[in-house]
Amino acid sequence: MKVIRRDGTHEIEIQRSRFLCHVARVASEQEAAEFFARIRKEHWQATHNCTAFRTRDTQRSSDDGEPAGTAGVPMLEVLTRRDLVDTAVVVTRYYGGIKLGAGGLVRAYGRAVSEAIDALGTLTREHHESVLLAVDHDQAGKLENALRAAGHHVADTEYGHDVTFTVLTKEPEAFEVWLAAQTGGAVTAIRGEPVDLDVAG
Repeated sequence: MKVIRRDGTHEIEIQRSRFLCHVARVASEQEAAEFFARIRKEHWQATHNCTAFRTRDTQRSSDDGEPAGTAGVPMLEVLTRRDLVDTAVVVTRYYGGIKLGAGGLVRAYGRAVSEAIDALGTLTREHHESVLLAVDHDQAGKLENALRAAGHHVADTEYGHDVTFTVLTKEPEAFEVWLAAQTGGAVTAIRGEPVDLDVAG
């Protein structure tokens, strides 16, 4: 899965019609609806404000008055083809006086979204398990150095009675084997909540 690297707007012109593609990261259908409402308010004079969004659980699209299937559907297809989730798009069209026809509209709306994604960039969403490690203060420095040297992702460090490291890993079983070998079995790994990380690539 991928997510958009940053929110933004990208504009193209086709046959004197302006197509502004607004892209935002959203966590729910409600956030998508709020984003759509904001763009419609900003561009209330536009001919059309066509929408599409896709989360892991839901996806929807709207042609906003364009012929059925010529705007929202091709916009959503771009999100699906790019494997983008938690992403909402609005393509604002200011009509330029030349009719594009159904095929031309499909190509125009799809191209507007595709070029916007290219311009804004994407990140890969990777699923990780969080693992908690509690160690004595006098052992903490050595373990932290070993974790970082081995390329393990230390997401958080808390200093209390013990030092607690939160490590994110895609392979918790392999990490536990590494930890046992590194500490002679003296440190126990406690599984925490799963976490999604958005990384370049």
